[in-house]
Amino acid sequence: MAYEFDWVDAFTNKPFGGNGCAVVHGGAGLPDDVCMAYVRETSLVECTFTGPSDVADIRVRYFLASREIPFAGHPTVATVVALRRRGMIGDGPLVLETAAGLVPVEVQGDRVTMTQIAPVFGAQVDPALVAAVGGVAVEDIVHTPQIVSTGLPFCITVVRDRAVLERVVLNVDALGAYARALGHDGIDIMEPFWVCQTGATDAGDTFSRLLLAPPSPAEDAFTGSATGCMAAYLWSQGLMDSPRFVAEQGHGMGRAGQAQVEVLGPRDAITGVKVSGQGALVMSGQVYLE
Repeated sequence: MAYEFDWVDAFTNKPFGGNGCAVVHGGAGLPDDVCMAYVRETSLVECTFTGPSDVADIRVRYFLASREIPFAGHPTVATVVALRRRGMIGDGPLVLETAAGLVPVEVQGDRVTMTQIAPVFGAQVDPALVAAVGGVAVEDIVHTPQIVSTGLPFCITVVRDRAVLERVVLNVDALGAYARALGHDGIDIMEPFWVCQTGATDAGDTFSRLLLAPPSPAEDAFTGSATGCMAAYLWSQGLMDSPRFVAEQGHGMGRAGQAQVEVLGPRDAITGVKVSGQGALVMSGQVYLE
């Protein structure tokens, strides 16, 4: 069966920057194994599959190469930009039904602002356990890592500086030990999200990396969901002077991405996180899936 698709690079205003996502329109009813196979075929980190919703404007399903996940940031931006480019939505408010809940979105041309749900602060994680995952020294981690979720949980890990960030290399065996320590049987868990408190450029306030285990590509170019988690962590821990800042990611991959971020609410009672970015349409067409 033929499905229309759009390939959109998110958190950038031009093709071949930011993070790509293929949006399969009307594909929300496809079997999980077909959706995962499609992600593997594209060699992207994530793809989305849309469909009608009884509780929101549209339903969005998010898939990695290995599994479905409840929410993802750059695919949300890509999906909304694809819908806007096709004339299926206009500027203004929009609500997405996701497995993580309803996600309010504001659309203005190719700029999408999503309001991620209030953060859930989980366990603090032994810095030595996380350091082993990234192949860095324990003293390179300057604040206690913590699991934070605004729809998808990440272990937010703040490192000393950009030089440390650039040295991070994923150790898959250590990731398995990390996963088991957090109560997972294998490596079916989101990898640590590494961040330093300086931008990749003068415009940025933070610079981040997310290294991924197979079968996903080795690194994510821009991770909108983790950016929301990171923002909530930094604000709640008193590590940011302002709840508004510019997050950067992907520059070391030649895929520079940028988001405008705003944490909502006081440090001890955060109600949500706004993450705003642009998207660039790269290609459109039909895909034949069964």
